[in-house]
Amino acid sequence: MGFAFSTVTLYALGALLQRLWAIGIWPATAIGFAVGLPVAPNLLDRHFTPSKPNQVWTADLTYIWTEEGWLYLAVVLDLFNREVVGWSLKPRMRADIVIDALTMAMFRRKPAPGLIHHSDRGSQYASGAFQARLKEYGMICSMSRKGNCWDNAPTESFFNSFKNERVHGTQYETRAEAIADAFDYIEPFYNRRRRHSTLGYASPQQFLNDWIKRQHEHELAA
Repeated sequence: MGFAFSTVTLYALGALLQRLWAIGIWPATAIGFAVGLPVAPNLLDRHFTPSKPNQVWTADLTYIWTEEGWLYLAVVLDLFNREVVGWSLKPRMRADIVIDALTMAMFRRKPAPGLIHHSDRGSQYASGAFQARLKEYGMICSMSRKGNCWDNAPTESFFNSFKNERVHGTQYETRAEAIADAFDYIEPFYNRRRRHSTLGYASPQQFLNDWIKRQHEHELAA
């Protein structure tokens, strides 16, 4: 016996799953946790306030419902100023989506070797292809404990803001429409204008600029 779903029903299902994701509940089969793949220890250990940029990056995946089907978003955050330094959107949740987000972050920031990259234990992050890219970039892999979303709380917080401030209540007709909206939220708004209590109510870009200015002043005074 088969079931026929209307567009309205599918949209309601998508909205429900997005709400569940926002509070930390999701179907494990959709996330693709690593089974039989190597996992890294939790080196970050919830130390979410590094003293400099490019010391710790955190990464995660979420999904967005459109009338054309699911769209997946991978992000990389610099914990120092909570900036989204890399991101990728694709219709399938494979290793290439997290590799693309990492590659964007690498080319934007060009960090020195030794940066800690923290994620959950998803199969995309545990994959051989992604681990090889971390090694190529000289990054150290850290992963959350099994089933513990609080070990990656800053990235979860970003997704919560993104979903509540932009996605929830929006019905995207196409994936292209959702991609354009995600870009508009991440780049012009979140990174450059949205103020964060964690950053003293500065935006990620302003917080970084202020830090660079202070470093320059200290060098001149030395």
